[in-house]
Amino acid sequence: MNYFEKKKIKDILEDKINDYKDVIVMGWVRTKRVSKNIAFIEINDGSALKNLQLVILNPEQHPLAEINTGASIKVKGYIDKVEGREQDVEMKAEEIEIIGEAPEDFILQKKRHSFEFLRDIAHLRARTNTFGVVNRFRSKMSYAIHDYFYNKDFKYIHTPIITSGDAEGAGEIFKVSTLDFDSLPRTEKGEIDYSQDFFAQETGLTVSGQLEAELLATALGDVYTFGPTFRAENSNTSRHASEFWMIEPEMAFCNLDEMMTLMEDFIKNLFRFALEEAEEEMDFFNQWIDEGRREMIEKIIEADFGRITYTEAIEILENCDQDFEYPVSWGVDLQSEHERYLTEKHFKKPIMVRDYPKEIKAFYMRQNDDNKTVAAVDCLVPGVGEIIGGSQREERYDKLKSRMEELEMDLEKYEWFLDIRKYGSVPHSGFGLGFERLLMYLSGMQNIRDVISFPRTPGNAKF
Repeated sequence: MNYFEKKKIKDILEDKINDYKDVIVMGWVRTKRVSKNIAFIEINDGSALKNLQLVILNPEQHPLAEINTGASIKVKGYIDKVEGREQDVEMKAEEIEIIGEAPEDFILQKKRHSFEFLRDIAHLRARTNTFGVVNRFRSKMSYAIHDYFYNKDFKYIHTPIITSGDAEGAGEIFKVSTLDFDSLPRTEKGEIDYSQDFFAQETGLTVSGQLEAELLATALGDVYTFGPTFRAENSNTSRHASEFWMIEPEMAFCNLDEMMTLMEDFIKNLFRFALEEAEEEMDFFNQWIDEGRREMIEKIIEADFGRITYTEAIEILENCDQDFEYPVSWGVDLQSEHERYLTEKHFKKPIMVRDYPKEIKAFYMRQNDDNKTVAAVDCLVPGVGEIIGGSQREERYDKLKSRMEELEMDLEKYEWFLDIRKYGSVPHSGFGLGFERLLMYLSGMQNIRDVISFPRTPGNAKF
């Protein structure tokens, strides 16, 4: 087969091919209709939402009886333009070859299936319209993230998946071990003797690449990670998964205000990319998932993000006439209902809330002069509340060490983290954005299990 004869359906439908003769298309059968003198097959190769219609003018000369929905086929023929139809091109099939057969009772017939049902057959659901769109959208938005940081001269770094730290309370960790669980070695105190384990210490899957990103930012300047992270909480909500992807930039010589400007630009850039470069996918989401999704995204791009302090946010919430499920007072962590009130009813646009009480934030966040708050910020958007969280990091050795001692942390375990505050320390800041949360927001999909191909949740590690 001449490689250059094989065409993608996406290019055919968009009229991006030059030679309409001797075209080869390969893909999976979506539907088949056969009559005495003519037959029609719709085929999809994964490159686009729409199928390509094959027209077979001599059906008796082809193995149509053996071609069922789900089968993979190779077709040779020519492209014909037709007028007055929804799809203005079709393919006249001259040769059809079955590559992979499928039984008549193939589970994905031409009908709507529930998302719950499709999660049980995740190995096949990407062949449906919705999940074909979701996977192509995920690919495009991955590119958008790398493109954004590349154009701003950020270095893409790869932080460890196996780590001996837990980013201090970022979440329960999955342990990594080669010990024999049926005969665990014990110390004299009866504790598990991790010195006999593969890494000679207790290790687990990472909950964040931030701490290591801080190390590289103090050498390379602006860096970012984009990779899998893991949380072992036994949570079955629609917004939690045990394995997900995180985008975590870290910037040297950067204070909180500068980082907030980057956060706003980052969000708007990604949203603009979705509307302009993933138009087919966004049109699908707007039509079939959430009718107002496109309009909401456009409003966020046009908005000037508000900036308030945590204290100001609490005052607004305490003085409003809203009846919240979770009571509001200074010192509590804001819940989704509080964040949505601020963005949807009070400000009616995205806002950034900064300077949170230090007691509800992580040890590495820079302590403010009031000794009560830290230089942390959450970016809140209408519809969900927080979408990005970040902070200026504590670059002062004595301040960081005293905070860690206050929390009774193992200083020896984090000696390397303290070290970068001793050797040429600089102000630096960073934030984290959950990739699946971003995809859910842009698409309107309501469950995180439906924006990642093979979700890992409590009790489920299938596929």
